[in-house]
Amino acid sequence: MEQKYPLPPFTFETANEKIQMAENAWNSKDPEKVSEAYTIDSEWRNRDIFLNGRTAIVEFLTNKWKNELNYKLKKQYWAHHENRIAVRFEYEYQTNEGHWVRAYGNENWEFNEYGLMSKRFASINDVNIREEDRKLL
Repeated sequence: MEQKYPLPPFTFETANEKIQMAENAWNSKDPEKVSEAYTIDSEWRNRDIFLNGRTAIVEFLTNKWKNELNYKLKKQYWAHHENRIAVRFEYEYQTNEGHWVRAYGNENWEFNEYGLMSKRFASINDVNIREEDRKLL
């Protein structure tokens, strides 16, 4: 069976390692690479969009990064327990029209015993910003 280390149950250190791995993958803007952290049938809620499975994740992220240019993400540890991790995050991107946006949010993650994320629930809010107000360069 496919495994993605570190495996649960998580410690503070391994939870932070998992968070950093996720941040790095998302900042690569490579949908295939990102999808490898999830189970084949992973369940997602991203804002008001509900997805199931790696294929849907790849499609979603491909479309996302066509419309969110110059994307940069920072994730921060919030809490963990056994096979679950909660993070807060912010990311910035530029729209196709050239406007800058900062998104703030929280994610709740649940992992299977092989270290693959089986559930990801994200709540996200967007704020329009000026280019000179960017924090994530």
